[in-house]
Formats: sequence, C-alpha cells, structure tokens
Amino acid sequence: MTTSTDVSTETLANKATKHMCVADIMTTRVVTIDMDDRLTLAKEIFDNVSFHHLLVVNTEDHLKGILSHRDFLRALSPNIGTAAELIRDTETLQKRVHQVMTKNPFTIAPHCDINEACKLILDHNIGCLPVLDNNTIVGIITWKDLLNAYCVR
Repeated sequence: MTTSTDVSTETLANKATKHMCVADIMTTRVVTIDMDDRLTLAKEIFDNVSFHHLLVVNTEDHLKGILSHRDFLRALSPNIGTAAELIRDTETLQKRVHQVMTKNPFTIAPHCDINEACKLILDHNIGCLPVLDNNTIVGIITWKDLLNAYCVR
C-alpha cells in the first residue's frame, strides 16, 4: 500500500540523488598499502584512523585489491591481545596483504551517477568502490558516503 507520504518521500529521494555524480561525494584522500606489505602495517593504520578500507596497489600504484578492516580481522588469530596469545597467534600479523585482500575489486568512474554506485554496492554486497579515472585512483566511495548524500539532500 502506498500512501501520499510514501510517494512524496520517494519523489524527494529521487530528486535529491538525481544528477549527483560520484565525484560530488567521494573521498579524495585515500590511503594505499602495497601488496607485499605485512599485516602489521595494516594493523598500525587501522588502529590510528577512522576508516575501514585500504586500497592495495602494486609497485606502479595500480589498484590490485582492497583490504577491508573485516578482511584484516578475519585473517588474524582471535587470541591476539589476550592472555591466551601465543607466538603462532602473533605470527598471523606477518602475512602479506595480498594473501588476505579482495582481488580485482569493482570500481567506478568519478563521472558516474551515484545511483549506479548504489546499485553496484547493493548488488555485490560490498562496502566501498575505488574511484578510478583512466586507471588512476582518484578517490573512494563507501555506502556511508551514499547514505550521507541521501540524508543531507
């Protein structure tokens, strides 16, 4: 059942996100990590920042994957930082980023409509999209960025 309130809210939402492109709301300050870096570096970064995705690059700065905070935590022993911690637990931090990253991530161009970004994120159940312009990383857009754009408008 659709009420007049539902219709007007839907209409407002469509107007709010219409004509907005990824470049309008993406984060341009991205942090990258090298494929061969150890998870100790990722831990240091995640411990000191408020975001949850690192873009993984090769030596030529080409995007090769994404290391999410969730991927990172899944790769570690659950005993790290507890009384039950053993040497083998801390050795999990010596894994290389490329061993636990998500390879070949979905990406989007800065000129794309944010509705396309929403569709990609929802259809593939992912948390972010690296933004590439001619294979160069220019930003990142997350589901929070999209939700924020929807709420602000």
